[in-house]
Amino acid sequence: MAAEPSEQLSDSDLLARHVGGDADAFGELVRRHRNRLWAVALRTLGDREEAADAVQDALVSAFRAAHTFRGQSAVSTWLHRITVNACLDRARKAATRKTSPVDDTQRLERLLEPHESAEAPAERRDLHRELLAALATLPAEQRAALVLVDMQGYPVAEAARILDVPTGTVKSRCARGRARLAPLLTHLRSEGPADEPAAERNRTSRASVPPASGPKDAGTSDPAAVKGGGGQA
Repeated sequence: MAAEPSEQLSDSDLLARHVGGDADAFGELVRRHRNRLWAVALRTLGDREEAADAVQDALVSAFRAAHTFRGQSAVSTWLHRITVNACLDRARKAATRKTSPVDDTQRLERLLEPHESAEAPAERRDLHRELLAALATLPAEQRAALVLVDMQGYPVAEAARILDVPTGTVKSRCARGRARLAPLLTHLRSEGPADEPAAERNRTSRASVPPASGPKDAGTSDPAAVKGGGGQA
């Protein structure tokens, strides 16, 4: 009887096959989840090369630690947790070096895919640049929470599982992060349509991170090639 094609298997079955010696199973897992892992890493770190290294570190760690997975969470949650931890490690190291990964306009431009730079409205590109620069001012833990909840659209409970903290901690980090971003992004919210009533603008002035459109605008979709496929050097 022929073995079931890997693309038809669940994530947990693929991970089990990988542990059992299947040479192709882990590659299928990477194919399924790399876009979102890459998006989280890129938006958390704000730098293509750092994000590429973080994803590579995370995938190597997951490959080696697959036998420790006990099924207490979804495989996707487990992969995201490893990726976020790799990002936070790199962000903390960068902070100790007192460097900012997004303090250069040219590097911010490279966070956008070539097709997006060519086709997206100028306002959207400006929003990306200002948003990423503002995010870079936050502590790494607050940044990671906001990226997961406000940019990637994860429910708070799922973000808590990924970050391995209580849901209240995620809510607190998001609230503090939004409060710190408010003075940096207020002008983006005040520039509503000319005919929008002031009362409507005031009612929607709560500061939060503008949502991203998804993995398409996150950069390259191939962190398996990380160093070579992470975009321009």
